[in-house]
Amino acid sequence: MYQHFIADATTAGHDKRIQRVISDVKKRVTERIDSKGDRKLCTARAPWQNLSTRFADYKKNSDCIFVGDFRNVLYMNEARTTVTLEPLVDVGMATNWLLPKGYMLATTLEIEEATIGGLACAVGMTTASHKYGLLQETVEEYQIVLGDGTFIRARKDNEHSDMWHAFPWSHGSLGLLVGLTLKIIPVTKYVRVNYTPVVGQGPSNYSKVIREVSLKKEDQVADFVEATVFSRDACVVMEASFVQDEEVMRSKINNVGWWFKKWFYTHVQDILDNGEPCIEYIPTYQYIFRHNRGIFWTLRDQLPEKYGNNVFFRYLLGWLNPPKVTFLKMPATPEIRKEMMIKRVYQDIVLPLHTLEEAITLASDLFEIWPILVYPSRIYDHGSKVQGQFRRPRQEDLVPGTNYAMYYDLGVYGIPKQVMEGGEVELQFKPVTSMRKMEHFTRLNKGAPFLYANTFMDRNEFNAMFDMSLYERVRLEYGANYHFHHLFNKTAGCQSFDFQDMLREENSEVEGTKKDK
Repeated sequence: MYQHFIADATTAGHDKRIQRVISDVKKRVTERIDSKGDRKLCTARAPWQNLSTRFADYKKNSDCIFVGDFRNVLYMNEARTTVTLEPLVDVGMATNWLLPKGYMLATTLEIEEATIGGLACAVGMTTASHKYGLLQETVEEYQIVLGDGTFIRARKDNEHSDMWHAFPWSHGSLGLLVGLTLKIIPVTKYVRVNYTPVVGQGPSNYSKVIREVSLKKEDQVADFVEATVFSRDACVVMEASFVQDEEVMRSKINNVGWWFKKWFYTHVQDILDNGEPCIEYIPTYQYIFRHNRGIFWTLRDQLPEKYGNNVFFRYLLGWLNPPKVTFLKMPATPEIRKEMMIKRVYQDIVLPLHTLEEAITLASDLFEIWPILVYPSRIYDHGSKVQGQFRRPRQEDLVPGTNYAMYYDLGVYGIPKQVMEGGEVELQFKPVTSMRKMEHFTRLNKGAPFLYANTFMDRNEFNAMFDMSLYERVRLEYGANYHFHHLFNKTAGCQSFDFQDMLREENSEVEGTKKDK
């Protein structure tokens, strides 16, 4: 079970920690003026301690502020159905704290190790996002220390509403997050999961089903919707909803979180192979973190499925999984960093739902990685002045009678088929070229990639992908341009390596091949 990091989880203790950060920031401002330096601010959290697959180097030349003890759930306001917590509380701890009280975060990521603050500064999407939108839509208040030491509370309806809209997707480039309040929803002890295998007729067949289940009326739509796509022609669509104890069929309870159980995606694969729709009842905590033990399906890249998912391994050593992602990142050498960038793909891309068939086909052509994850999600239209970095949905994409459009997360994780085959075939895989084709498709369709992963855009392409107008205005208004690294400089361009050099190398290899022919 998750425990509080420190004993003083009171609001008074929280306020003391904020005052310490304010003091450290102000001291740094004074020292910077005295030395006439130009070092930017960031947290002192080491890069290996986050879940990003992108290896950033900017902290080496920054003034780092310690926030490592902001790890407490502070209090719940049941009347307002909110919880207030500190940014380094992870999803597992928050869920363990809330579930016994009958609640969970409205948007709860499926990986226990992810921190709420990290998701709030970046982006969070889950299988309930078709009802509640991205995590940012469920945040009622951000507590932020600005670069000059000023403390603010940014809410959608106060004088700092522009910061509330710009803070998501900013990756800590506007201020230091020291607390936040989020919406919570009531839960029951079990969820009923309906599995629907869809086979044949290419992506159009299962894409139609995904649209139907995610766009049902409010009183008919499931609490959770996801799809696992196993090939161009095969997919399992899952709808899950909370049920009361008396509705649970005990013979169909599946404790998917027990240590000896199969990795969840392989369980779904079995249902696909069987070919028949089926129903299961899963304890709520185990359902939320169903993908945790296999880290979706990325654990197979470190521990091959034939070993890690073997029945003997699961019974004897399954309790060891999942390994902490941060532990796996800690010993990364430059060689491992480069391999992560050019021989593996870890991407989450948000796109309008009408592009689903085309996106799956393109991802298949470029990477040949299966399964592919699909999570439907609302993207709200907040208006041209305060939309934030993710661009406004097109008017024709809005769900009739609402201010949101239905998008989805396309999750592509793993080792491309060409790399797996090795030899001459592996040399044919062009990682930078492939990802830039995916980014080009995303820009054309007003989508965006999650920035935890490597991206391969120059500044102009980045500005075309994201709406930077509010962001740049907020940076100037709050002095972030003087104190914090720019979002592009923090997240884009593969900081460990020059992707432009790699792109030129790939292009020269293509030209050389043409000449040989």
